[in-house]
Amino acid sequence: MPDWFTTNAAMGKTYDATLTGCSVVGSYRLDKCYHKQGTSVAVRIYVIDKKPGHARPTVIARDSVAQLLDVVTLVPRSSVSEVRKPPVAGSSKPSLFKAMRSTRKAAPAAMIAPKRNDVLPVRFTALEVPRPLGEQAGVYLPYRPSRIDLHDAGMHPNDLVESVAMGSIPAPVPQYEPKLHERIVNERRLSEAQLETIVYAGNAWAQYLHGRFVPDKDGVGLLLNEEGRQYRKGYFLGDGTGAGKGRQVAGCILDSWVNGRKRNIWVSKNEALLEDARRDWEALGGMSADVQPLSTWKIDEPITLTQGILFVTYPTLRSQRQDATRLRQILEWAGEDYDGVIAFDESHEMGGVAGGEGALGKTAGSQQGIAGVLLQNHLPDARVLYASATGASDVNNLAYAVRLGLWGPGTSFANRESFISESHHQPSS
Repeated sequence: MPDWFTTNAAMGKTYDATLTGCSVVGSYRLDKCYHKQGTSVAVRIYVIDKKPGHARPTVIARDSVAQLLDVVTLVPRSSVSEVRKPPVAGSSKPSLFKAMRSTRKAAPAAMIAPKRNDVLPVRFTALEVPRPLGEQAGVYLPYRPSRIDLHDAGMHPNDLVESVAMGSIPAPVPQYEPKLHERIVNERRLSEAQLETIVYAGNAWAQYLHGRFVPDKDGVGLLLNEEGRQYRKGYFLGDGTGAGKGRQVAGCILDSWVNGRKRNIWVSKNEALLEDARRDWEALGGMSADVQPLSTWKIDEPITLTQGILFVTYPTLRSQRQDATRLRQILEWAGEDYDGVIAFDESHEMGGVAGGEGALGKTAGSQQGIAGVLLQNHLPDARVLYASATGASDVNNLAYAVRLGLWGPGTSFANRESFISESHHQPSS
C-alpha cells in the first residue's frame, strides 16, 4: 500500500472502514526499498486475515525487504470451518450438478464507475474588447484575465492584484488551446489565473524568433546564419508570491506531456525544492517517481530516464569534472531535436550572465547563468519557460532570457549588449 494508507488522524477513518471485519497480523513500513529505481517513495506492507480481530498492530519500520526478513514472524493461516447440515439417514449424496443448482447465488457486488478524467481542450472565449478594469485600491487593481474568458474555471483561492500601470495594458489575444485532464479544471486544481499562464505559454511556444542562428562557439550569444536553425520563442512567468508558480510550471509541463512530449526538464534553485516540484506535479495527477533528480546519475554516465521530468539544480547544471560536464550530459540525453519544456524556476538565479560593474570593479558572467544560456542555445526547439517574481529587478539580469525576442532581428536592439546599455539610460526628471 502507499505510505499514506495508515492510522494517522487524516486517514484513520478510511483505514478502519477499509479493514472492517478483518484482522491485520502484520504492519511493515519500507523507507528506501526503491532507491535503486531512482525514487525515495516509501511503501507499507500489510498482512491481513479475513476474520474479525485487531486491525492496528505495531508498525515495524525498516529500510528494505532484506532488513525485514529478520523480524517477520510467519503466522499460521486461520482455518474457516464450514457449517453443514448433517445428512439425513438413508439419503443419497447429491450429485455435483444438483448441489450447484441448489446453492444460493451471492448477490452481485455493486460496481462503482470510476470518475472520468479524459484529456480535453481547455476551452475559452477570446475577448476582442478587453475586460473592464476593477475598482482601484491605492496603486493596485484586482487581477482577472483581460483577454480570455475561461469556461468552467474557478477563481484563484487568494486575492490577486496588479499595478495600475500593468492593468492598463491589455494582454494580446491568444490562439493556443491547451489540453489537460478534465478533473484539473472541474476540481479547481488550477485556477483561472493559473490556466491563463498555460494558455499564453503555449501561445508563445507556437512562435519563433525572427531569423536563423547558430550558437557562438566562443561565447553565449547567437549568430545570424542562413544555414542555422530557427529558435522557438519562450515565455516569462513573473507572478508574485501566492500565485502558485510551481503549480503553473507543472501545468505547462503537463500540457506538453499529454501532447506526447514526455521528456521535460525542470531547473530549480536547490535539491531541497525537489519535493516541492513533486508535490506540484502530484497535485495535477502525476506520480512522484516521474520527477527524477539529475544527481541520480553520475556525471560521466548516460541518463537512462526514458520518460519523465529531469530535475536539475543551477549548481548542478554548471558543475564539471575533468572532461565531463552536466550540461553535455543533459544535451546528450535530450538530443538536438528536443522539443519538450525547459522550465527555469527561480530564473533570477541565472542573473549576471552578462557580467557587469560590481563593487570591486568589472565582474565576469556567472557560471550557472552561462550554463543556463548554453542549454537554451543548443536546444533551439525547446519550449523555454522562465519563472521568477524578481526577474526584472535589474535589466542586466535579463541577459539570460534569450528566447523572449527582446533583441535581435525585428526588434529595436541589434543585440543583447545594446539592449542592456540603452535600457539603462533613463530620461532625467
